[in-house]
Amino acid sequence: MQEKIRHIKGSHIVVPRVHAEDHAYILQNADDRIVFVIPFHEHFSLIGTTDVPVDDFDHPTISEDKTEYLLALANAYLARPLTKEEIVWTYSGVRPLYDDGTDNPSAVTRDYVLTVDAFPGPPGSGRAPALSVFGGKITTYRKLAEAALAQLAPFFPGLKPAWTRSPVLPGGDLPDGDRNVWVAKLCATFPQLPAAFLRMLATRHGTRARQVLGSARTLSDLAHDFGAGLTQCEVDYCVANEWASTADDILWRRTKCGLAMTLAQREAVGSYLARRDGYA
Repeated sequence: MQEKIRHIKGSHIVVPRVHAEDHAYILQNADDRIVFVIPFHEHFSLIGTTDVPVDDFDHPTISEDKTEYLLALANAYLARPLTKEEIVWTYSGVRPLYDDGTDNPSAVTRDYVLTVDAFPGPPGSGRAPALSVFGGKITTYRKLAEAALAQLAPFFPGLKPAWTRSPVLPGGDLPDGDRNVWVAKLCATFPQLPAAFLRMLATRHGTRARQVLGSARTLSDLAHDFGAGLTQCEVDYCVANEWASTADDILWRRTKCGLAMTLAQREAVGSYLARRDGYA
């Protein structure tokens, strides 16, 4: 079956924290779009997103006009206006959305569409089916995965029932489900390490923070300190366990430490990875 996909680019800006509350704000614009202002990594606020149809999506970046759009919309509500110079990071991504025919990029369905084609024959024919997934997004990945298996179930009668609703992600098995309880345990186990450092590590890795720390007792045991709480041991952990291979993987995709680091500190991470065997 042939279906159509629309590629929609969304862009965000990150600025120093604009409010002290823990909740997000939804800002309504005159063009009927909404933009979120979301607390982001304790000291920052995330503002976005925009929706723009694109054909070139290999290296998405925010455009100048969309930067100005987000700033203008946020400044219409904020008591103290933001300036472009205060932006500490931007990121953009392209979503392959199912084309439902709407003209408004913001109105294109974010839901997924699943189709199954068997080549040829019905269930039980011995022919493997082809499952196509159109649209969807990472925030509904468990539901999508279970829906996909439900579509394939007639071809594989031995499939087990859905099970992903309750299991936690790696590192998410916090005692009592409470990060503060886990941080307190880390502080008791590693009394010579700063509590603020342990909290950052627990936020990034949950119970797997113990694997990052290993037998360390002091910060010097974690080898080089790149800044913003990022140590060589954590970089090594991300390479060994989380498929990180570039500085961007470490700074922006795994830890977000790049938000609070200087350019020189970020470049030092890249230089360190370049010295590791197999990474350039």
